[in-house]
Amino acid sequence: MLLLTVVSIPVAFMWFHTGQIFLLFGQDPDIAKEAGTYARWMIPGLFAYGLLQCHVRFLQSQNVVLPVMVSAGAAALFHLFVCWLLVHVAGMGGKGAALSNAISYWFYVILLAVYVRVSSSCQQTWTGFSMEAFHGAHDFFRLAVPSALMLCLEWWSFEILVLLSGLLPNPKLETSVLSITLNTANCLFMIPYGLGAATSTRVSNELGAGRPRAARLAVWVVMVLAISEGTVMGMVVVLLRFVWGHAYSDEAKVVRYVARMLLVISVANFFDGIQCVLSGVARGCGWQKICACINLGAFYLVGVPAAYLVAFMLRVGGMGLWMGIICGILVQVLALVTITLCADWGEEVHVCNCCSLAMPFSLC
Repeated sequence: MLLLTVVSIPVAFMWFHTGQIFLLFGQDPDIAKEAGTYARWMIPGLFAYGLLQCHVRFLQSQNVVLPVMVSAGAAALFHLFVCWLLVHVAGMGGKGAALSNAISYWFYVILLAVYVRVSSSCQQTWTGFSMEAFHGAHDFFRLAVPSALMLCLEWWSFEILVLLSGLLPNPKLETSVLSITLNTANCLFMIPYGLGAATSTRVSNELGAGRPRAARLAVWVVMVLAISEGTVMGMVVVLLRFVWGHAYSDEAKVVRYVARMLLVISVANFFDGIQCVLSGVARGCGWQKICACINLGAFYLVGVPAAYLVAFMLRVGGMGLWMGIICGILVQVLALVTITLCADWGEEVHVCNCCSLAMPFSLC
């Protein structure tokens, strides 16, 4: 928790200067100003999010998931109330929306912290703060840095889409619609993200217990679930594409544009769900360095250049940005499928056991 808090400080500094950074990238001044203001009011939530991830992973590694789910539901309901209170009652607008996110994150952290402190299921695993925790800091960073790069390289590529959309003709329309589709994609992403988190925990636990066949079975099961989920949700998105835009805007131009974009989003969500669960498998096996290299190549050698080519050179516009990033996702999926199919699960058990013996605390 302390290490993630320290890491959050330079990120907070960048968030504080988001407006100036956007101007350097040629964004519309009004958009840059609003984004900078929103980011500044989100800074308190950044530190809460780091602590939140520590608690969530701590409980997930023990297969304690029900308290996490209940706390998340309570935090979501709390967020609705706080957001309404700050945005409409207090009249804070976008600032209130950002601050409500931060407050909700802290509320979520407090719920999980109280559970860890009072629950009998955590008495043996959480014994309080100790200097012994720093003995494994080097090993933690050795795995955490490539793991963070693995996620950030992918997420940043989607944020680059927003920056590129601001350079298109009619940037306010393009950034608005792209933000709507990104929010939609993030909502759809939560289901495979949960499957990926569960897969990571299950695979790592099975490997640590010396059960390679069970680990491989878990991979096949979650792949079937991901493909089924992607198919169903893709159909739902296509059927609701003419309605969904009204949840964000009353302008007919925006609603029609969102409807067209959602056709592309349904395809992106299908393949993104597959890569998400395969990335969970990779995290459970400790393949973070390999996957960081895959994400670097898939999104920055293929995805982002393809997005620029289709959107600007071929003049497809905002839809071209999504088409390009889908190319990157396809490359990522093919690479992850290849390394998963080629995995020697018996050898992975041996590697995990060696890892556990070599480290003062288990990272496998």
